[in-house]
Amino acid sequence: MSHNKTLVLIFMVISKKFNFDKQSEFLPFVIEGNVVGFIHNRFVEHLRGFSDVFVFPKDGGPFGDCVSLHPLLKTADERTSAVGYVIEHLGEEHIPGIRNELYPVKSSFDKPIFFSLERAAAPYFGIKAYGIHMSGYVELDGEKHLWIAKRSHSKSTYPGMLDHLVAGGLPHGIDCQENVVKECEEEAGIPRSISIKAKPVGAVSYMDIDGYRYKRDVLFCYDLILPESFVPKNEDGEVESFKLIPVKQVAEVIRTTQFFKPNCAIVIIDFLFRHGYISPENHGYLNLLRSLREGDCS
Repeated sequence: MSHNKTLVLIFMVISKKFNFDKQSEFLPFVIEGNVVGFIHNRFVEHLRGFSDVFVFPKDGGPFGDCVSLHPLLKTADERTSAVGYVIEHLGEEHIPGIRNELYPVKSSFDKPIFFSLERAAAPYFGIKAYGIHMSGYVELDGEKHLWIAKRSHSKSTYPGMLDHLVAGGLPHGIDCQENVVKECEEEAGIPRSISIKAKPVGAVSYMDIDGYRYKRDVLFCYDLILPESFVPKNEDGEVESFKLIPVKQVAEVIRTTQFFKPNCAIVIIDFLFRHGYISPENHGYLNLLRSLREGDCS
């Protein structure tokens, strides 16, 4: 990236893609004295009819008005089943894109799981969601090139936008490394013999409010050097095409357009820092670096 390009411009692009306002419209979702999410006050109205599942304390405690689960729901399995019943009854009208895939609900990554929640419902309950993003790259004539995916136009989220070679949510019951291997096979046809060499290189985090949805995501980042001869092939129908692009060109696309899925832009900027494409001599270096972990990275 040319030194005469200011990083503040990139920072402004990223800032425009994520909305940090309107947090006052959300009530804390509290379980066993822990805030595990945030629910929009209007979405809360959809939950009031399920009084055997949800309760709404107004006792002026440390969290003030909040949403919680009925005290008779004591185990993770009981809670998962009860909340799953609510999600099923709310259906696509209120929670579009139901996938029958469960995300763990916990206060932070290393803490116990309180229950598991349908993936599509995660932002409506504002739970912290974790995922993996892998930058697959090739070195050609001394220059790094990233494999970039174009999302299928049939995707329910960000159709047709540019994406990482491999990315996915972290569902209940699988660790990050195994999830990378699984997603590599499904999304890019990368065999385990290659994908198992992906290296964990850190994490980024962000928050975003969109209507009733409150996304609080932490993305574990991985790098994988691929053979020059390797050509990715999508196996699950979620990717339209792949293209190998010089890293400097990818950076320019992020700086000047909004073609990339927003959270992918953040992960790629993290890649630019780690591989020396962005240096302290660039104006706005520390502001941009700080922005990569503006969410609750825990």
